[in-house]
Amino acid sequence: MTTSIEISESVRHYYSQVLQSSSDLKTSACCSIDAMPAHLKALLAGLHPEVLERFYGCGSPLPPALDGMTVLDLGCGTGRDCYLLSRLVGPQGRVIGVDMTPEQLEVAVRHRDWHAERFGYANVEFLHGHIENLHTVGIADNSIDVVVSNCVINLSPEKPRVLAEIFRVLKPGGELYFSDVFADRRIPPALRQDPVLLGECLGGALYWEDFRRIMQQLGCPDVRSVKASPISLDDPEVFAKIGMVNFQSITVRAFKMPLEDRCEDFGQVAMYLGTIEQHPHSFDLDDHHHFETDRPLRVCGNTADMLAGSRYGQHFQVLGDKSRHFGLFDCAAGPQTDANTSGACC
Repeated sequence: MTTSIEISESVRHYYSQVLQSSSDLKTSACCSIDAMPAHLKALLAGLHPEVLERFYGCGSPLPPALDGMTVLDLGCGTGRDCYLLSRLVGPQGRVIGVDMTPEQLEVAVRHRDWHAERFGYANVEFLHGHIENLHTVGIADNSIDVVVSNCVINLSPEKPRVLAEIFRVLKPGGELYFSDVFADRRIPPALRQDPVLLGECLGGALYWEDFRRIMQQLGCPDVRSVKASPISLDDPEVFAKIGMVNFQSITVRAFKMPLEDRCEDFGQVAMYLGTIEQHPHSFDLDDHHHFETDRPLRVCGNTADMLAGSRYGQHFQVLGDKSRHFGLFDCAAGPQTDANTSGACC
């Protein structure tokens, strides 16, 4: 049976030797299939061409309201998202990128001074290590405001350890915001070890319900799907191996805070103040909580806590408390791998 070390080595080899640019990918799984927001697209023009060319993400997992924050990018690769984050957190913020592939990090580090000169400040640090054990690179407990990751967690052979590390390093009220590939069923063991399927972000894709269970065991019973996009298997060889599985790239939001495992109704209301930069008219917490500026919206207890107890609190007015309970909150399901799945609010 293939060991975790062998799987990690297979992934490292694929990203250091097989892939030389994003054009070498065989599917749309590890490329940016989400439409990047206009303000992020504008920032791309300020990044080094080699950093852009060797980008293998599956979304745009860069949340708003990051000014002055400390952000950790897991599986940072050649640093594209780190350098975008550098602009978003500003000179008072800090960005830490962690990756296990020396060849990828070499590109990121080589262009660090180039970006610092272009931006007018230096706030990015790159660390060589495994995302399953952030102790080894010195990431302390409760030290990170936001953790992001772009199509990387699926590559880990020890996903529960990765997610546990994330919640160890996040500050109370901190946010996990990441894009990754999810499957509508559990991947057969033989396919989970296939080097090409692993490298293409398919072999290691989590079944959504298993992901939800892992998060619940870690004390996070309510994870939110922000956006989901289907993945096409365009390569005939890849389709022949794993075409029976439906894959999606899903952007996920979760918070380090005590929440309930169901959406409960306490008669609370939240109103977005329109104060987040680039979001003057509305803010989407997830795929079914669309807040128009100055328009009150009924919310469940978990949503109220997410808004009031995170860095988004200054941008919302949350009315009501939990002194009176009205039963379950009628909360629509998000477009996960199975929209009919029961569970938490999302």
